[in-house]
Amino acid sequence: MGPHDSAAYPEQYRNRRNPSGELRHYFDLYSNVRPAKNRVGIKGVVEDTDLVIFRENTEGFYCDRNMYSGTGEWQITEDIVVSTGVFTRTATERIAHEAFRMAMQRRKKVTIVHKANVIKLGTGLFKNVLEIASQYPEVQVDDYHIDAMTAHLVRRAKDFDVIVTENMFGDILSDLTGELVGSLGLAPSINTNDKMAMAQAAHGSAPDIAGQNIANPVGIILSTVMLMEWLSARHSDEQLKHVSERMEEALLETMKKGIMTRDLQGTASTT
Repeated sequence: MGPHDSAAYPEQYRNRRNPSGELRHYFDLYSNVRPAKNRVGIKGVVEDTDLVIFRENTEGFYCDRNMYSGTGEWQITEDIVVSTGVFTRTATERIAHEAFRMAMQRRKKVTIVHKANVIKLGTGLFKNVLEIASQYPEVQVDDYHIDAMTAHLVRRAKDFDVIVTENMFGDILSDLTGELVGSLGLAPSINTNDKMAMAQAAHGSAPDIAGQNIANPVGIILSTVMLMEWLSARHSDEQLKHVSERMEEALLETMKKGIMTRDLQGTASTT
């Protein structure tokens, strides 16, 4: 799915669920997987970082996605607005399993991000991920409050492996990690459930640079690489794995040569 930005929509469409939210909701694409990794030749704020954020994709504070119908927000009076946040054990546990399964293939470390010191019942459910941890005894587990986690990522991003959190926190943290390793324009993601996946770059559509041929296409290309990897694993298809590897190698070799867009201090166009 191509990048889009709700704020750039015509006025009459802005109060509806955007296409990304609609597809995630309709197909129950509950797992948003957002990696962040330092790449050779690209200067980031941090170094030696290779982490993956698992963002719960259907509930939390994103009101348009946690309602069966309606947007989940109400303007009670001219001066009062109520927004809902929904958290369920089912959603929390299934994203936790996704995170732990990935950790078993990586450095076997999971970090839970929540705000259970204040939002005790809601994001507190994410601390219950610790119960899931007992099923993965090889995985080391720790947890941080969302505000502290932003500081830890800036100071020592390389120490983290797999991060699991709720919808809004995951959205914020993945934008942060994208910039930390070089540019949000590099940031890929896939949205998945047990049966299907949708590739989608983590960034929006950047309407302020529309038509200038300077947008960074790397995020959507790497998202396609992730989709090929997901399909390869699901269907045990080595050819698809080969396709994903060739795509990523070609992309990285191109950037090593200095062929990059402006957000990476390059001069190349999108084309």
